[in-house]
Amino acid sequence: MNYIVETFNLSKKFVQIKGLNSSLFRPFKKKDTLAVNSVNIQVKQGETFGLIGPNGAGKTTLIKLLCCLILPTDGTAKVVGYEILKDEEKLKAAIGMVGGDERNFYWRLTGRQNLIFFAALYNLSTQETNKRIEYISSLLKINDYLDKRFDSYATGLKQRLAIARSLLHNPQVLFMDEPTKSLDFQTSKDLRVFIRDRLVHEQKKTVIFSTHNLYEAVYLADRLAIMDKGQIKAFGTIYELREIVKNNNATIEEIFLSLTEG
Repeated sequence: MNYIVETFNLSKKFVQIKGLNSSLFRPFKKKDTLAVNSVNIQVKQGETFGLIGPNGAGKTTLIKLLCCLILPTDGTAKVVGYEILKDEEKLKAAIGMVGGDERNFYWRLTGRQNLIFFAALYNLSTQETNKRIEYISSLLKINDYLDKRFDSYATGLKQRLAIARSLLHNPQVLFMDEPTKSLDFQTSKDLRVFIRDRLVHEQKKTVIFSTHNLYEAVYLADRLAIMDKGQIKAFGTIYELREIVKNNNATIEEIFLSLTEG
């Protein structure tokens, strides 16, 4: 089977440079962090694939590796047929990413001006840019806010604009790092419905997302990968994960605890 995303012993080690005091008084203290450790996963086209795990499990680092935002220490990966170490520009043109960093927007510009700026980075023509902004803003129901300054937006609206930005160039794969983080209950619910019904079912996008919300993981994902200490402990459907823990009635919370404790 050809997968739209596939990793091959993908690893990332962060090396922390020791200060003078550490070098003199604690020369043998280990400072390196193995954030992603020999990860092998495969994601099918049109699938919603969830990454769950505790803080520091390596979820965000894995997403950054697959989006070519950082380089691996070992191993490699392919996304939409492009290798992360050889085809960075082509790969980035085929994917979109939604993170939680609002600093990537220009706060004094309007939502529309922000989208026009980012569309230019994708080399979209003026006509195509206007067409995409109109279509996406309607899809996300943000038409009435496009001509207001970004710094006036509520958190949920900022997140919707981040999704709009990621869809400008009509990517095949969408990476979402904790898409409902800091959102209220109703906004989170609306966004989950949008991801599942509009992006996946209607738009036929492949979505890879990370979350701490176990309910959200089960609601959105066709398959789940449970990460802990940089490693994939298990991945599969909720039914396949139950078989792994040998409990056909296990909740996602019980599965998670069984695979990450100890």
